[in-house]
Amino acid sequence: MNKSSHNKLVSFIWSIADDCLRDVYVRGKYRDVILPMIVLRRLDALLEPTKDAVLEELAFQRDEAGFTEWDEVGLREASGYVFYNTSTYTLQKLKDTATNSQQILQANFEDYLNGFSPNVKEIIEKFKLRSQVRHMATKDVLLDVLEKFTSPYINLTPFEKEDPEGRKLPALSNLGMGYVFEELIRKFNEENNEEAGEHFTPREVIDLMTHIIFDPIKDNLPEVMTIYDPACGSGGMLTESQNFIKDEEGAIRATGDVYLFGKEINDETYAICKSDMMIKGNDPENIKVGSTLSTDEFAGKTFDFMLSNPPYGKSWSSEQKYIKDGKDVIDPRFKISLKNYWDVEEEVDAIPRSSDGQLLFLMEMVDKMKSLSQSPAGTRIASVHNGSSLFTGDAGGGESNIRRYIIENDWLEAIVQLPNNLFYNTGITTYIWILSNNKATDRKGKVQLIDAGQLYRKLRKNLGNKNCEFAPEHVKEITSVYMSSLSRKRTENQPLASQIFENEDFGYYKATIERPKRLKAQFTPERIESLRYDRVLQEPMQYAFETYGERIYTNPKQHATELLEWCDKNELNLSSANKTKLTKPATWQKHLNLVKAGTVLLKAIGEDEYNDFNEFKKLVDATIKKQELNISASDKKAILNAVSWYDATAEKVIKKVEKLSGDKLNQLLAHLDCKEEELADFGYYSYETVIASDAGAKQSASKNTYITYETESDLRDTENVPLKDNIHSYFLREVKPHVPEAWMNLDATKIGYEISFNKYFYKHAPLRNVEDVTKDILDLEKQSDGLIAEILNLV
Repeated sequence: MNKSSHNKLVSFIWSIADDCLRDVYVRGKYRDVILPMIVLRRLDALLEPTKDAVLEELAFQRDEAGFTEWDEVGLREASGYVFYNTSTYTLQKLKDTATNSQQILQANFEDYLNGFSPNVKEIIEKFKLRSQVRHMATKDVLLDVLEKFTSPYINLTPFEKEDPEGRKLPALSNLGMGYVFEELIRKFNEENNEEAGEHFTPREVIDLMTHIIFDPIKDNLPEVMTIYDPACGSGGMLTESQNFIKDEEGAIRATGDVYLFGKEINDETYAICKSDMMIKGNDPENIKVGSTLSTDEFAGKTFDFMLSNPPYGKSWSSEQKYIKDGKDVIDPRFKISLKNYWDVEEEVDAIPRSSDGQLLFLMEMVDKMKSLSQSPAGTRIASVHNGSSLFTGDAGGGESNIRRYIIENDWLEAIVQLPNNLFYNTGITTYIWILSNNKATDRKGKVQLIDAGQLYRKLRKNLGNKNCEFAPEHVKEITSVYMSSLSRKRTENQPLASQIFENEDFGYYKATIERPKRLKAQFTPERIESLRYDRVLQEPMQYAFETYGERIYTNPKQHATELLEWCDKNELNLSSANKTKLTKPATWQKHLNLVKAGTVLLKAIGEDEYNDFNEFKKLVDATIKKQELNISASDKKAILNAVSWYDATAEKVIKKVEKLSGDKLNQLLAHLDCKEEELADFGYYSYETVIASDAGAKQSASKNTYITYETESDLRDTENVPLKDNIHSYFLREVKPHVPEAWMNLDATKIGYEISFNKYFYKHAPLRNVEDVTKDILDLEKQSDGLIAEILNLV
């Protein structure tokens, strides 16, 4: 169907809504009638020619064979489709036999709906059509709607026909049906100030995807082909794929059988998809309704080809309970194993942020790839995503792990960047990911990035956000560049660019860089007083102490009601656990004991300020022992934290002094892959090389004694080191010259993957020089000389 016919059909259908449903429905509810009626008329028109044959088969089963339940096989054979209708009515007959009684028309219409096969009845239920029929009958517009939809001047079937004047009415394909559906949804929602339909894929994008998926193996297609879309919408991607490889006018015209599978969460689009599966003779039971992420309808099944445009930027938090139990992943589709920095395989998180589940759909497809033992051709995948799938997520995070899993298994063949404003409902940049688990030899270990962002032609009129499109020659050019698997630079006359990368080019080590903790310490009454309150509950505890004084320690529960009311009034929003903790006697007693212990230490040690926390800690330990204070390790830590603070001029805080020699030293050197003299780069400082001013330097120590320091978390940093680089070399080159006291924490190293088109394809345009800009300004001044005076009639 061409654009003119498409627009004419949309306008006609829109006029039905405007002429018949005005004042009966608000504009935003027109869709509740129009969309199901389009599908119903589409099915009804196909069944009209075989209505008599179906009724004859029904009479045979009832009268001659004596069946009490209908034989669906016979009825399907009679109708010529996988669906049928045993009612004596068609929509045309309902209209032709209608009287002035809306009640009779409603009853006949319901009889007609009840005559459909179960697979169509499900579609009717998804559209909630019965309630709409009753409402239209009550408002006396049912007959008007029938007359419009049975008009001989519109064609909702997938076959070409003529109107009463002999003019051709083009066929409405499944994809065309999707376009009509999308356009009507847009119109309805715009009238209702809502957003347009979600992620409908433009025809030319599907055309590009089918060429990329099927062209490389068009001469070696399997005899039986299965195609799957986990977010199938109205089914356009599935049926267009089938047309591409099977139709007489298709690009390939393969002889093998094609079976389509899909799942869709939206009832309306599911109903449209299922109806078109039935019309084209595909098995409608292969199309499932519901959330792809919540339920694995096709568990254990694999497919030859998968094409999809999953929702992106959409939360999947409501489905988390089906995928995760706490921190544990319970759905095997999203469980993966990767090797850590030490080459040890471990199960890792492959779950993206709950605000965007698009990569879960990609993992669903990866899970259903055919192994090469199942099919020599393996599986080919094309999936549309926005930019966040390329780079969102830190090393070790779900998104990065998914990218890493796909790339390290050498499944990613190429990514094509599409122009902005190519889709109807979004203006953002989108990308087609192409995956295969049977790469050609010249593609193994490599990924092709194609930047088609500048290749498009403008539309004369915007369609939602869509203001441009691919022309057929653009699709051909992108496919050609993909098939050639070669690099290509962008030029003024050649906007399409391509680059080939090795898999490792996208990977990096996230290396952790540590710096030593440097603390000063001093006992003061103010710092000791801060121990009276829990850090999380400081505000309510301080209020309680100032209000109730020492009484709060004897029976805090006595004041619980007033205290919690005060918390609510001041919008502190405490959790249940913290509410219990606040009114618990043990909490108050613990902090009172800390104040008492701190006061004893203050009196014994005094208020001198210490620049060396190591010496200060020794003094505190000696005082505790001398005063025979009963202080636990956690309480001592709380006191030390309260009276110390970071200061860049203070001495480093020693974590441990240990002897490293023999096997222990050799194991450490092997683990870090370094020489003994390089251990300081990894946080192990030889006692002999520690400067005299450092803490602990005065203590006696034998050879092979090493010092490690506490780390300052606020100064902790990370560096992204390319996989092809060496972390130690990078550290020596990029970090140590600038921060001599830093060291690497290799045990915290994570591996990440990201893909940045800007990094590879952005071309910097230098600013114009000052002389040229000055000349232009002076030229403009000359051109405008006297213009203001002329405007003001001063000349």
